[in-house]
Amino acid sequence: MIKVMTIFGTRPEAIKMAPVVKELLRRPGIDTKVCLTAQHREMLDQVVDLFHLPVDYDLDIMKSGQSLYDITARVLRGLEDVLKKEKPDYVLVHGDTTTTFTAALAAFYQQIKIGHVEAGLRTGNLLSPFPEEANRQLTGVLSNVNFAPTETARENLLRESKDDKNIYVVGNTVIDALLATVKKDYHFEDAEIEAIEEHKRVILVTTHRRENLGAPMHHVYRALRRLVEAVPDTEVVFPVHRNPLVREAVSEELEGVAGIHLVEPMEYEPFTNLMARSAIVLTDSGGIQEEAPSLGKPVLVLRDTTERPEAVEAGTVKLVGTDEEKIFHAAYELLTDEKAYKAMAEAVNPYGDGHSAERIADALLYIEGLSDKKPTKFIAK
Repeated sequence: MIKVMTIFGTRPEAIKMAPVVKELLRRPGIDTKVCLTAQHREMLDQVVDLFHLPVDYDLDIMKSGQSLYDITARVLRGLEDVLKKEKPDYVLVHGDTTTTFTAALAAFYQQIKIGHVEAGLRTGNLLSPFPEEANRQLTGVLSNVNFAPTETARENLLRESKDDKNIYVVGNTVIDALLATVKKDYHFEDAEIEAIEEHKRVILVTTHRRENLGAPMHHVYRALRRLVEAVPDTEVVFPVHRNPLVREAVSEELEGVAGIHLVEPMEYEPFTNLMARSAIVLTDSGGIQEEAPSLGKPVLVLRDTTERPEAVEAGTVKLVGTDEEKIFHAAYELLTDEKAYKAMAEAVNPYGDGHSAERIADALLYIEGLSDKKPTKFIAK
């Protein structure tokens, strides 16, 4: 028997760790504990409730106006007693949040083995995205086992002199979560979204990156305004991030524009089903670059760099940055050129097959000598 503590604190982490927690709970050789830092609160709780995750510890650190310093200090202090009490064999962290790095550091201070889920993503620029690139690289330095989502991620880790025997290519757990959530005849509780006519093509938009605040976001929103005017059978659905700076820019550029629906941030289940209903997705998010291609949706990434080059290489994702003209023309082409649309929509999804969590549980039991079953390697098909 091994004890594994899974630690996460934001909605994206919860979504991607939910399949892992559920799989670990199914394994008789694993004593599973879950600790929330609650770096985010409300949106994290929505995911915990949706997937019915048991929570053993909740640090509840979120405070209004919290800084990176605040998050780091509160997580580090909060985990000290939790880890001393539970003494897990492994701490599992996910991705690249401040919780991810700080939880790994807390585990390292107590010489607890660290498993990094979604290991090996890199842009190579510590400031883009900020602070995520630094968080994931620093977590990688501390990790004992690396669960890489793709072969590209594995190669990144090898270039950093990680031992290949400690790297497992498992696919991305977000696909496990996605496939369990999208439903064929889904009905939206939001009357505004439910009322969009069936023949209308939906452009789904999300923006929140710190590096895009200010002028870059205004450029993005002006391109959206032009799109709905130029392509009359389209409507934009834009769940607006709660960051006041994002909301201010959205209000200035898009408030009251016909064909643009500004809605509150959505819970995971309606959001994934909206993604399935959409024609194209414009986003500066990381996770959506993985999810949308699994549903056959072209993604235009509102960033100049991406830590997910596999999708760019496969043709499911295109980097367009925040230049108004570039965004407009890239989206317009997808919406008016069927061949261009199909080339992106029908490309191979390089990210997962819905069995990533199984591979992670298999790997932990195999490493600890509790199972002879070596985890299979994820290969994109």
